[in-house]
Amino acid sequence: MSKIHAVITGVGGYVPDYILNNQELSSMMDTSDEWITTRVGIKERHILKDKHLGTSFLAAKAVEDLFAKTQHTPDEIELIICATTTADHIFPSCASMIAGKTGIKNALAFDIQAACSGFITGLELGTAFIQSGKYKKILVIGAEKMSAITDYTDRTTAPLFGDAAAVILLEATSEELGIMDSLIHTDGIGAKHLQMKAGGSANPTSAETLEKREHYIYQEGQAVFKHAVSNMSDVSAQIMEKNNLTKDDVAWLIPHQANLRIIDAVAKRTGVEHDKIIINIERYGNTSAASIPLCIWESESKFKKGDNIILTAFGAGFTWGAVYLKWGY
Repeated sequence: MSKIHAVITGVGGYVPDYILNNQELSSMMDTSDEWITTRVGIKERHILKDKHLGTSFLAAKAVEDLFAKTQHTPDEIELIICATTTADHIFPSCASMIAGKTGIKNALAFDIQAACSGFITGLELGTAFIQSGKYKKILVIGAEKMSAITDYTDRTTAPLFGDAAAVILLEATSEELGIMDSLIHTDGIGAKHLQMKAGGSANPTSAETLEKREHYIYQEGQAVFKHAVSNMSDVSAQIMEKNNLTKDDVAWLIPHQANLRIIDAVAKRTGVEHDKIIINIERYGNTSAASIPLCIWESESKFKKGDNIILTAFGAGFTWGAVYLKWGY
């Protein structure tokens, strides 16, 4: 009996219309286009300006895009996995709200929170569900309204983040295509370096937490950068070595879009040529769990059936990993 693989059969995406560029940011705080571009490689980011719309709005738009492109219908979807750090509410789940917005009524739906590694973690879970034989059509979504937790008085973090959503459709195949292998890790040592300090059960919302602006992203940039460079670089090389892939065998490398210098370090470690690396950080910034599927959505037309693709990410926790897949169409 041939092994069941989980293969990507469709992609959808959405970014809000409003673009916050470095020039506008420079009018809001003590920074400049040159300072931001030199340090992280970001020129602009898309922002969902309507304060009454949340992450589920972005994700639903991405799902609608996927349905329009693939001709699949809501009734066919059996499982929704939404990777997000910025769900509309603590409860109900963002996935359930996406189901409601898109007319999906026959699916199990839940959120996962693995920060910027959320999408590759979702792929790992989706693959296991496909291989179980119980589920045939799964949506794996990466969606974030990062602007909702970004402190626009903090020049160290405000330039980094943008809003976006993207989704892939995962289906079963007996062909040697789809998710071939993954290496995903969590060590738990990074909580103090990258977190939202308040709003959870350990430090609930209070007048004091609001006054201290503890409901926004807190990041110790140097520590996060150091771990991201080493962990993303190492795990990308490891998954290539494990699967006997040389740099010439890899058609595309898609890294999490956090910092251009981190991406360059991953390229150097793996040896993959620059023209094989998907990069869109300049136009979207760091969209956390949405960044890798957003790259897939934008670059879908470049991929050929059977292409070897490496995905790699690093996020709060710390969490990090890599996925090796063969493109399915």
